[in-house]
Amino acid sequence: MIGLPRRERPWPPDEAGFTLIEMLVAMTMGVVVMGGVLILLIGAMRTQPKLENQGTNIQTARWVLERMTREIRNGIVIDKETSSSVSFQTYVRHTTCGGTTNLASTAAPTRCEVTYTCSGESCTRVEAAPGIYTGTARRIFSGLSNTASVFTWSPQKSPTYIGVELQIPDSQGSGGLTASDGASLRNATLGY
Repeated sequence: MIGLPRRERPWPPDEAGFTLIEMLVAMTMGVVVMGGVLILLIGAMRTQPKLENQGTNIQTARWVLERMTREIRNGIVIDKETSSSVSFQTYVRHTTCGGTTNLASTAAPTRCEVTYTCSGESCTRVEAAPGIYTGTARRIFSGLSNTASVFTWSPQKSPTYIGVELQIPDSQGSGGLTASDGASLRNATLGY
């Protein structure tokens, strides 16, 4: 049997390229990869507001914790304490207790009663005359999950140290964040 001569067609060197099958496979793979990238991008865009809100809550909790411990350090005596509320006398830079007018830098600070109360999901601050525990409550933080046990103190009799623990829940339910600190009264006599 004599075979037909095989005719080979050489490709000119400047016309090399891909076959139709190679192009279809490459385009399909490109679409799959771009689809995966798009799914990741959409997922990130959906979770961004939650992460931003949680970051804001964390920053606010840090600020509130810093403010509480700064006032506790300036405290003179702790008058009432529970696991969700603490009242102590301290010096403030207002002309009157509970007022909003700041003192001049050369004036002596005013002795007032400051009460922090954490109930529900928020913490409030009341500033009143010494020995007075009621007044206009100003909310300083909301979004807590541990309102039953925010404050601790020691020693049990005539406390001079107050611990503060703020627990912020995770919006996705996978735990939360705990910010804690504490301070001793500046003018307290430490003894056990």
